[in-house]
Amino acid sequence: MPWRRSSSHTARLRAGVVILDLFSGPGGWSFALTMLGFRDVGLEWDEWACKTRTAAGQLTIRTDVALYPAWPFVGKTTGLIASPPCQAWSRAGKRLGLIDQPLVHQAVADLAQGLDTRARLLTSCRDERSLLAAEPMRYLHALHAVGQPEWVAMEEVPDVLPLWRQYAAVLRGWGFSVWAGILNAADYGVPQTRRRAILLASRTRTAVPPQPTHAEVAEPETLFGPGRARWVSMAQALGWGATDRPVPTVCAGGGPGGGAEPFPSGSRKTLSDARDRGTWTPRPDRGVLHAHREKAGWGTGDNRPADRPAPTFTNEAHRWAWSLRSNNQANATVRRADEPAGTLFFGHRANECTWVAEPAAAYPKDAASPTVPEPIRITAQEAGMLQTFPADYPWAGNKGQQFSQIGNAVPPLLAGHLLAPHLRVPLDPDDFALAA
Repeated sequence: MPWRRSSSHTARLRAGVVILDLFSGPGGWSFALTMLGFRDVGLEWDEWACKTRTAAGQLTIRTDVALYPAWPFVGKTTGLIASPPCQAWSRAGKRLGLIDQPLVHQAVADLAQGLDTRARLLTSCRDERSLLAAEPMRYLHALHAVGQPEWVAMEEVPDVLPLWRQYAAVLRGWGFSVWAGILNAADYGVPQTRRRAILLASRTRTAVPPQPTHAEVAEPETLFGPGRARWVSMAQALGWGATDRPVPTVCAGGGPGGGAEPFPSGSRKTLSDARDRGTWTPRPDRGVLHAHREKAGWGTGDNRPADRPAPTFTNEAHRWAWSLRSNNQANATVRRADEPAGTLFFGHRANECTWVAEPAAAYPKDAASPTVPEPIRITAQEAGMLQTFPADYPWAGNKGQQFSQIGNAVPPLLAGHLLAPHLRVPLDPDDFALAA
C-alpha cells in the first residue's frame, strides 16, 4: 500500500516509546500517525475493527479497554489518545449517556484520586457504555505517577464537552497545559461538517487548537498571510471534479436490513456501465467516478440476488444534480455534492445514506424530466474517502460492519492536524489525498 510509512517505526518501538490509543477503532488516529512517521499501539474490542487495523499494518491488542491493566504502559508512554465509544452520547442514538453523565463525572473524579468505583457506578448506569468515557482517566492516573504521558489528545461527540472540561481541570492540576472545545472537521479540509469535542493537553508546550485551513467561504490573502480555502466538497474528495454535476457509484449488495442492489450479485459497477449499454447519455464534460475496486482488493462476499432492475437514465440526465441524504428520516441532512457531507453516521441499516437526484439549478422542479433517477446507496469506499481514509483502505467485514467502523472513526486528516504539533513534525495535507 503506497500510503504506508515505516522508516522510523521499529526504532521508535525498540526505544520503548509508546503512543497509546484507547478505543482505537479501525485506525483513524493510527493512519494519521502513519502519515506523520509514527506508530501507536491500539486497544480495541470490536473484532472487525481489529481485522481492519491488522490489514492496515497497525499494532493492535484486542481487548476490553475497561478490563485491560494500565501497568504495561507505565514508564513507556509518551502520548495518550482516546476516542471512547460515542453511541451512548450520540444524537443518532437514545443518548442515555446524558442521563448517566453525573455517574461518569463521579467515576472520573474518583479515578483521578486512584479510587476505582466503576463497578458500583456501573450498576446505576442506564447505558453500560456511558462509563467508558471515564476509562482514559484510569490510564492517565497510572501514567501520571511517573510523569507521563507528555501529551494527550481525546475526541468525542459535542455533548461530551463538559466531561472533557472536567478532565482538563484535573490535568491542569497535574501540570498540563490544556485546551478543550468544539472543532468542525470541515475547517481542516475534511469534506464533512463533523463537529466534535476535542481535548488537547501537553506538559511541554502550550495547548491550543490547530489553525483552521478552510472556511465555508474562501478568504482572500491579506497582509497577515494567505486566506483560508473554501471547504472541501464531496465532489472534490471523490474525484468527481468541482465544475461538473457528478455521478455516484452504483454498487452491488446491501447491508444488514438493506435490499438488493441494481447490478448482479458480486459485481462492482458505476453508471458508466449504463452509458456503455446505451441507457444513459451524459454531457460531454461529465465526470464519472471509477471506484478502482480491484486496486482496493475488495472481495465479492455479498451474494444477495439482484431482484431490482438497473435504473434507466435518458438523454435528459443533465437535468439532475446529485446530493447525499444522510438517512431515510424526514429531517435527514441533505447536502449537494458541491458541498461537504453532513456528519456521517450509520445505524443498523448500513446503507440508508444515499445519493439522491434533484433538479439542476437551471431547471425548475416543475420542468424536470419525469424519469427521476432512483436513489443510489453510498459505498463503503466513498464513505471512507469522505472521512479522509484512502480509497484502498482495507475495511474488513460485511457492509454493516464496514459502515459501523467508518461512521465511528476519527477523520485521519483532522487527527493529523491535532497530532502534528505534539509530535513536532509538519503536516503535509497531500499525504491525505482525498480522490482515488
